[in-house]
Amino acid sequence: QVSLVESGGGLVQAGGSLRLSCAASGRTFTFYYMGWFRQAPGKEREFVAHISPRGMRTGYADSVKGRFTISRDNAKNTVYLQMNSLTAADTAVYTCAAGHGLEYREDQYDYWGQGTQVTVSS
Repeated sequence: QVSLVESGGGLVQAGGSLRLSCAASGRTFTFYYMGWFRQAPGKEREFVAHISPRGMRTGYADSVKGRFTISRDNAKNTVYLQMNSLTAADTAVYTCAAGHGLEYREDQYDYWGQGTQVTVSS
């Protein structure tokens, strides 16, 4: 069992940056692949980024590649999403998830946080 809690969301101007954190409980955090997803108003939830258990492999959606960076600190049971050059199109609820593979599909993840709102003003 893994419990996930996101933080770091907020209101930022276009071109700005935010760093999201996802704190996990449970001693098995290091076994899990971690992902970030987002859901904008009126749209389906979409994949943003994922990272392997030791952080050696990462993957990104084309829409965020080169602007967002996923990382993890296993000593702190935390995964991060550094978001730079934000645009209004990045406005969404961002949610982290834990699973057992470097997956893009949300149905491949077992545990989900509650999400944190990111709003980018243009």
